[in-house]
Amino acid sequence: MSAHDRSGFGSSEARLKPEEFRLLRDLFCSRIGVHFSLESRFIVERRLRERLGALGLTTFAEYYQYLRFAPGAPAEWDEAIDLVTTNETYFCREDYQLRSFKNELLPMLVEQTKPRGGHLSIWSAGCSTGEEVYSIAMLVQQSNLFRPENVRIYGSDVSRRCIAAARKGVYGASSFRAIDPMLRDRFFIQRADGVHVDPLLKSMCHFGQHNLLDADKARLLGRADVVFCRNVLIYFDAHARKRAIDVFHERLHAGGVLLLGHSESLLNVSTAFELLHLKEDLAYRKPKGFGRADSPRE
Repeated sequence: MSAHDRSGFGSSEARLKPEEFRLLRDLFCSRIGVHFSLESRFIVERRLRERLGALGLTTFAEYYQYLRFAPGAPAEWDEAIDLVTTNETYFCREDYQLRSFKNELLPMLVEQTKPRGGHLSIWSAGCSTGEEVYSIAMLVQQSNLFRPENVRIYGSDVSRRCIAAARKGVYGASSFRAIDPMLRDRFFIQRADGVHVDPLLKSMCHFGQHNLLDADKARLLGRADVVFCRNVLIYFDAHARKRAIDVFHERLHAGGVLLLGHSESLLNVSTAFELLHLKEDLAYRKPKGFGRADSPRE
C-alpha cells in the first residue's frame, strides 16, 4: 500500500504538529546547534515535507524516529541539513571587516607567523558556498605579505551541497553584487557555464563538511591564526554557541584572532578572549600567553 493510500492524504500534504516540531527542533539543535524559533514551524514543515515522500513516511513523527534510529539516518541527515539551513552569501560581504583584516590583521600576523616559517592558516567556519573563503584568499594575495604556497584557508560547512559548490568554484551574477570590479577581473575567469575562480587562488583554499559542534573533528584541522565565523552563531542556541566558541578558542594559536558577524558578540558567551580594537571593527584575540607555546607543527 502506498504512503498516500495509508495516510488518506499524500505526504505532500503532511502537517507538522506542534509536538512534532518540538521534537525535531530539539533534535536538530542537539545535532548541529541550529535553533528554530516557534515562528519557524511552517518553514520547517515546507522544507522537510518532501523528505517524507522520498522515504515513504506519512507523518513528521515517523520522520523524527527515522532520523534517530534508521540505518539510513546518516545519509538522511545530509539531506535534511541541506534543506533547513540558511546559506545566503556573496563575495566581499561586510567589507569593512575585510578591510580591517587586510590592513591591520595581516601585517600583525606576518610577525606572529615567523616562528612557524611564515605559514598562515585561516578557518572560515560556516562558509556556505565558498564566497567568503575566496574573498579572504583575494585579500591575502593583494597584501603580498605571504607566499601563496604558505597559505592555507579552510572552509567548512555543515551542508554537503554547499561544500560541493564551494569546491567547484563557479558562480553566478548574484555572488558578485558587492565585489570591486578590479578584483573580479583579476581573480576570476568568465566561461560559458559561469564565472570560475582563478586556479592560483583556488590552490590556497580547501573545503570540508564539518559540524561546528564536533570538537574531535575540529582537531584534525590543525591550529588556525584566524577564524572567521560570521552570521552563523545567530542561528544557534546559547549552549551550542558556547560549545562552538570553545572549539574556536582551542583551535586558535595563542595570539590568534576570531572574527564574528556584525550582529554577534561574545557577551555572556565567553571571557576567554581579549577584545581587539581595530579601526573599523572589533575582533577577539586568544591571549598570547595562553597555555603552553604552540608547536610549529600543530
